[in-house]
Amino acid sequence: MHIPKLCDACGGRSHRQRSLSLLLTISLSTLLVPPSLAQTPPIPSPSNAPLELDLLTKPKDYVITANTINPERLTVPSLWWAQQNSERKLLDNWIAYPPSEKEPARVDLIVNEQIWSLLDYVERYDFVNRLGSTARNFGYNVRVFNYQKEPLATYTCNFNTSPALCSIQTTLKNKIGLQRSL
Repeated sequence: MHIPKLCDACGGRSHRQRSLSLLLTISLSTLLVPPSLAQTPPIPSPSNAPLELDLLTKPKDYVITANTINPERLTVPSLWWAQQNSERKLLDNWIAYPPSEKEPARVDLIVNEQIWSLLDYVERYDFVNRLGSTARNFGYNVRVFNYQKEPLATYTCNFNTSPALCSIQTTLKNKIGLQRSL
């Protein structure tokens, strides 16, 4: 039987044990170290297209609103369930735009400003995250507005990754009406 020589400077471990230990350390550190920012695919900026509130009363064939119902099949994105279950007073309406050559699909949510202003940051984040997650499942990004067409929040995803990488941005208004993005 072969007995490996022990190295005094190595704490009594053999060369083979040291090599195995080093290999395990390298393997585990490779698995546990997150990818660098250069390797992470970017999340696109939210759409800068204007909110088209006139589509709520005069919808075009390509958009879907809270008042659009397809009697034959599920209308995508389906935000009615979310609106009826928990967002009845906050979510007034939405306009869903299909993807185009210029932009991915998006939903513009229009919220009741009085209710929105009563929410703290965490409640607003929760609202955007819940509806953004629902829209993401249908391949849509989300923007949140009030009826004055002021942008309040976005939920934007990179759908070219699996799972999709998403980002939430909100705008806080201070008491004197100045806005800042978070």
